[in-house]
Amino acid sequence: METTHIAVDTSKSVFTLHASDSTGRCTCRRDVSRGKFLAWFAKRAPLTITLEACGGSHHWGRELAKLGHVVRLIAPQHAKPFVKRGKNDRADAEAISEAASRPSMRFVPVKSCQAQAQAMVLKQRALLVGQRTQLVNALRGHATEFGLVVPRGTENVGPLLAKIAAEEAMPALARELCGELGGNIARLDERIATIDRRIAAMHKGNPLSQLLTTIPGIGSIAASTFATTIDPGQFQSGRAFAAYLGLTPKDHSSGGKQRLGGISRAGDERLRELLVLGAMSVLSHAVRGKPARGASAWLMKLLERKPRKVVAVALANKTARIIWAMMSSGEVYRGAARPAAA
Repeated sequence: METTHIAVDTSKSVFTLHASDSTGRCTCRRDVSRGKFLAWFAKRAPLTITLEACGGSHHWGRELAKLGHVVRLIAPQHAKPFVKRGKNDRADAEAISEAASRPSMRFVPVKSCQAQAQAMVLKQRALLVGQRTQLVNALRGHATEFGLVVPRGTENVGPLLAKIAAEEAMPALARELCGELGGNIARLDERIATIDRRIAAMHKGNPLSQLLTTIPGIGSIAASTFATTIDPGQFQSGRAFAAYLGLTPKDHSSGGKQRLGGISRAGDERLRELLVLGAMSVLSHAVRGKPARGASAWLMKLLERKPRKVVAVALANKTARIIWAMMSSGEVYRGAARPAAA
């Protein structure tokens, strides 16, 4: 039996291999240490190798491709249903092999080093924004304990710090600690501003990212994220892309009766969040029953009979399909003038 495919379950120090022939029959199972992994494959004739798309898999994919192998990455949620029983490395490797053999299986393209570096910039910004939100919430919470309240938003941090500094009834220790929180927030603001300038430069140097900003509600951050992380060739249609992002209804249909629930919330949460935020920025320009800049007749009619947040999700779904179509065809957005995006 000649081995034609090897599935790899990676870990910190030991990688588990599951080899199979053209009929899918197992030909070999073995463990290879991390340090000897590439040397082991360097001695083999070109094979098809499948790994889970997880931390480090893109690195191994690039290195294995240099050795002449065909590398495919599979999403972990697509391999998990093929685990027969129990949970161990060999069962996981066999499940990856079984999943990869399905003709309808979708694979994740191996990213280049440059693409991963650009994705790091976007992830770092999201991390810092989350840290800033935590600090702002902590500051607001401490101030509330002493009766000091301001509206939500980072723009109100300065006025809140001024109130705290002027509140003589507040103990000096509390004022000092709140001041330290304010200093940390200010430093994060500076770091986020620096990253924003870097993202703006990335956006200007990426024609696809600039193309996507012609869509209402898509700014430079969202455009750069989609241009960097999404390969439209993975999806057969715009609906498949929207389903991947979790923007399509859950299906509980049975016995010929259709039952649809809320959106599935599957896929990349960050991409879905960007689309919904962009949709809300479009809706902020729309007034019920009146024409609004960037709002189509379909959107205005939907606003008349549905809550705004439901309309935002529907618009995010439509925007996802537009993004897929534009990334696939390279066409410019054919719609109304673009409003200011959030």
